[in-house]
Amino acid sequence: MRWDQWLWNIRLYRSRSLAQTAIKDGRVLVGGVVIKPAREAKAGETVSARTGDITRVYKVLGFPPRRISAPEVAAFAEDLTPPEAREEARQKTLEPGFRARGLGRPTKRERRQIDRWDDPM
Repeated sequence: MRWDQWLWNIRLYRSRSLAQTAIKDGRVLVGGVVIKPAREAKAGETVSARTGDITRVYKVLGFPPRRISAPEVAAFAEDLTPPEAREEARQKTLEPGFRARGLGRPTKRERRQIDRWDDPM
């Protein structure tokens, strides 16, 4: 199975074209080596892929026949991502002034708090 297909099938990227682009840009390493999207994946290989603010590390256990649901991913990929990387990514989303997507506009009180963080007084 091609690497771009495998990364898409285990839901690491939202589309196969995004997986291809990530591989071509060098954000996906297999065994510490930059690869091409069409390279065949082999069981037992370790892949590290940069997605957003975190570099995820997986070990290939198998090859799903199609794009699988999130709970089924554990049967085909073992997550080896260090907990420190997850915590670091979580901290980046909790920075002052960060507003999670879907929360809408800040209230007047929240806007004043944000302005206080930015004010260099």
